[in-house]
Order: sequence, then structure tokens, then C-alpha cells
Amino acid sequence: MARFTLPRDIYHGKGCLEELKNLKGHKAILVVGGGSMKRQGFLDKAVNYLKEAGMEVELFEGVEPDPSVETVMKGAKAMQNFQPDWIVSMGGGSPIDAAKAMWAFYEYPQTTFEDLCIPFNFPNLRQKAKFCAIPSTSGTATEVTAFSVITNYQTGVKYPLADFNITPDVAIVDPDLVMGLPEKQVAYTGMDALTHAIEAYVSTLNCPFTDPLAIQAVEMTLDYLPASYNGNMQAREQMHYAQCLAGMAFSNALLGIVHSMAHKTGAAFSTGHIPHGCANAIYLPYVIRYNAKDSTAAKRYAEIARRTGLSGTSEKALINSLCEKIDEFNTKLNIPKTLKEFGINEDEFKEKISGIAERAVGDACTGSNPREINPAAMEKLLTCTYYGTEVDF
Repeated sequence: MARFTLPRDIYHGKGCLEELKNLKGHKAILVVGGGSMKRQGFLDKAVNYLKEAGMEVELFEGVEPDPSVETVMKGAKAMQNFQPDWIVSMGGGSPIDAAKAMWAFYEYPQTTFEDLCIPFNFPNLRQKAKFCAIPSTSGTATEVTAFSVITNYQTGVKYPLADFNITPDVAIVDPDLVMGLPEKQVAYTGMDALTHAIEAYVSTLNCPFTDPLAIQAVEMTLDYLPASYNGNMQAREQMHYAQCLAGMAFSNALLGIVHSMAHKTGAAFSTGHIPHGCANAIYLPYVIRYNAKDSTAAKRYAEIARRTGLSGTSEKALINSLCEKIDEFNTKLNIPKTLKEFGINEDEFKEKISGIAERAVGDACTGSNPREINPAAMEKLLTCTYYGTEVDF
């Protein structure tokens, strides 16, 4: 038996932020990030819509990129004091992910972060509040997923939290919120969406419910991401929908080792944080070549290439076309192709690679990867991504 879970309501289309005024409740806490929503006027709009719904509104502002355990606990405390019956989070993946974790600690103050790190081990939520998510970037799709990523900066490790309990009740996918995205963010979040769709399609938990969503998201991303990056606003709207479709797919089919690697390298190096979507973009073609040694995975990658109109008369040629297309996108989007090119110090990489490889294998996303991997193979794979060498094992 398998399960397929989505938010009860997904509102989409320009101006659909206005749906906030139709939420039914008494108190709403609005969790946001660093200020872009405020500068662009969307925060005031959201507050006014919630007040129009008859709710008392409190703000929790300043959630940092890659939210920390400390921010989550601080937000949970604010919720415990305010006692909202709606948690509304607006912004990129970070404030929405943080708010999902805050939700658990709000309703269950005695739970521990260690408990939540165990996949699908959340307590039963919605005892005190429902959750509405409003994305302002086009990549994470956390507005429709059962996932949250929280960073422990003491250890330098990102923890993916997973439970269908934290799938939002309402998602508001309003393209107006992404029209002002910086091009670098368009690039990184767009490649994150592409990775979600491809990994969901080849995941060991793919199914007839997730496959159409994943393929549609790949097709739309290949069609619209470069134009979105170059400032075409119609393409940007379509990318906002594409990333949501990818999220619906991977929330139910799960992911693979591209994400395992990104989670465990993002905050690992002193020479600079690797943005999540950038890490995914770097690792994706290497992982495809690694996974394609598995015959079932190879067939699925070839299907993606065939369905999206890439050239190739054989399975191997189709897979090469897919990897070449990803390389081409990375070039167009000014994304480096190796960790060395990104700027990670070679000595530090060599020093830390063994531990990172072990943690990546233990990541929650590894279990649904189509080809098994152990720490030694993961170390070799990560080494390929540092130097740009061929994956031949």
C-alpha cells in the first residue's frame, strides 16, 4: 500500500493571495523571512486580508536562510504565548520550513528535535492550529510537501524532517510574489525544482499518481526556466506552477542522493555556504550517471529524455542528452559545474569528505534512491563532483 497526500486546497493564479481573507479562525501568526515580502508590500496585504477575515494577527519576522534549530524554538515559544489557530507562513522555503517545525513544538512543547528527526515520527498535529503556506520563490515547493529542512549550525548539518502531518492545509501559489526575484534565486530555485521532478520520477517509490506530475514539471522547467531567468514574467509564472507540481510529486515519491549530498554539504565548509538549489544543480548530472548503472533507473532517465523531446536512439544516448541538457542549463544560469569551481577549499574538502559521505548515506533521502550506495562509493561520487571527473563506477 502507498499513500498520496496533498494540501486540501491549492489556490493558484495572479492575485490569489486574497484568499487569506476567506480563512476561518480567531488568531493567525504570520511567519516571514528577512524582509523582501515587507519591502514589496505583500506582508501588509497578507496582514490586512487576515484582519478582513476577522482574525487577530501577530508577526514572527526574521527567519534566516536555512533556518536554525534556535529560530524554530524561538518561533514555537511565540506561538505558545499567542495561541493562534492559524499558522500562516509566507516567503521562500526557509520561513515555511521553519514554521512547519515550529508548529510541532507549539502543539507538543515536550517533544524533542531528535524525535522529529526520525522520518514520519511527528505527533498528530492540528490539535491547536491549521497551516497555510505561501511561497515567494519557485523551487522548494514546501507549500505542498511533507518536508522541512532545519540546520544545526553547531554541527554544520542540515536535517530533513519528514511527515505527512506537516503537509500544509492550504497552499496559496500566487505568481505575483515571484515577479521580483533576483536572477540568481531564479536559477537556484529553478534547478531545485528540476531536481525534485527528476528524482521523484526515478525514486523507488514512484507510482502512477506521481509520474505525471514529475514529467509535467520537468517539461515545464525545460521550457520556461531560461526565459524566467532572463526576466520573462509569463515564463516566471509558469515556473511557479512547475515547481509546485514537482513538489506534489516528490512529497509522495520522495527523493534521492542528489538531495542527500546537498543536505550534508550545504553548511559543511568554511569557504562558503552552498545554496541548496546550486548544490543540487552541481550534483544532478553526476548522480544521474551513477544511478544509470542500475537498469531500472536507466530506463526511467531515458523515459524522461524521450518524453521531453531530447535526442537519442538508444537508452545510453538519451541519458547522455539529459545530462548534457542539465550542463547546458547550468551554463546558461551561471551555475558552477564542480565544487572546486564553486570555491570550496581543496584541503578542507579532503579533510571532511569521509565524514560528509557517511552522513549523506545516512540522510533520509538516500533510502528511495534507485541505486544503492555506501560511504566509500559516496566519497568517490562527491570527489567526482569536486574535480569534474567521470563517474565510472
